[in-house]
Amino acid sequence: MNTPKKDDRERAIDENLKKVFEQTLEEGIPDRFKTLLSQLKEQDSGQGSSK
Repeated sequence: MNTPKKDDRERAIDENLKKVFEQTLEEGIPDRFKTLLSQLKEQDSGQGSSK
């Protein structure tokens, strides 16, 4: 059985986790990672034709 204090604590934890998750989604992908992904795709497509 949950006590009111435990319910409040769990609700606060849930809210904080949701906030952090939403903030992380809003940050997006840094430009350096986009550049790296682009380079890897180019490299992969170049190797794909020689297989």
